[in-house]
Amino acid sequence: MAEAKGLDYWVELLTHAELPVLKQTARDLAALREDDKRLNANSVAAVIARDPLMTVKLLRYLQQHKHKIQTTEVMLVEQALLMLGIEPLFDKVQPKPLVEELIKPHLAALPHLLRVVHRSHRASEYAKDWAVQLRDLHFEEVRVAALLHDIAEILMCCFAPNEMLAIYAVQAKDKSLRSRDAQELVLGFQLFNLQRELAQQWGLPQLLLTLMNDSSSDQPRVRNVTLAANLARHSAKGWDNAALPDDYQDIAELLHLPVDAVVTMIATDAGIACDITQPHE
Repeated sequence: MAEAKGLDYWVELLTHAELPVLKQTARDLAALREDDKRLNANSVAAVIARDPLMTVKLLRYLQQHKHKIQTTEVMLVEQALLMLGIEPLFDKVQPKPLVEELIKPHLAALPHLLRVVHRSHRASEYAKDWAVQLRDLHFEEVRVAALLHDIAEILMCCFAPNEMLAIYAVQAKDKSLRSRDAQELVLGFQLFNLQRELAQQWGLPQLLLTLMNDSSSDQPRVRNVTLAANLARHSAKGWDNAALPDDYQDIAELLHLPVDAVVTMIATDAGIACDITQPHE
């Protein structure tokens, strides 16, 4: 068996790789470009906001091409579009290559990748909603951080599909195995460490790095992102997942609400029966 590629290899490869985007994102952006009535910063931002890959592709470009006189870091899509301009976006941050084309030789990995993308989008919506409830005026920063919380897993599904399929197979065989342990077993490192290195190499905003760092979860905004990612990940395995009662308790503490109110809120958003999700006494 070939020796596993280490963390340094993947940091180097992904630091300079042309990041792919979802086919739907490319289609939607192309449709907007052809429609003068609908083409504006808000409509373009709405498309990009659904795709963690296009979002990080845009932020990486801005950071790598920022002007010397720029004193503030940009981590919001709308800000990036205002600074770059809509037409330059299409020319300089092109929505290609396509994820579906890149991963075509390993189609078995595509459903896993799309599930992580969907999970990331759900996490971003949870985090934004909770930030609004907490009267966080900069809720969009929290949303972006939650959207990109698992970007390393998405990227590795694109560039290392065989390794990621091996991780998912190990976890399917042993459901008690933590994700980070399965990653160590197959890759020799945790995806969080890869993500941290990439974010630094790409020069992503320090605030974004902080909000994505679960180890700083004593900060309320970071806690929001972490709990949103947890809820999206655990509920993706079914609303009877054993980890959910703890999630509800943690979210209740974050939002200063009774646990049953949190359960009802989440169940309503998900369109499920409340009794499915009630935590155990």
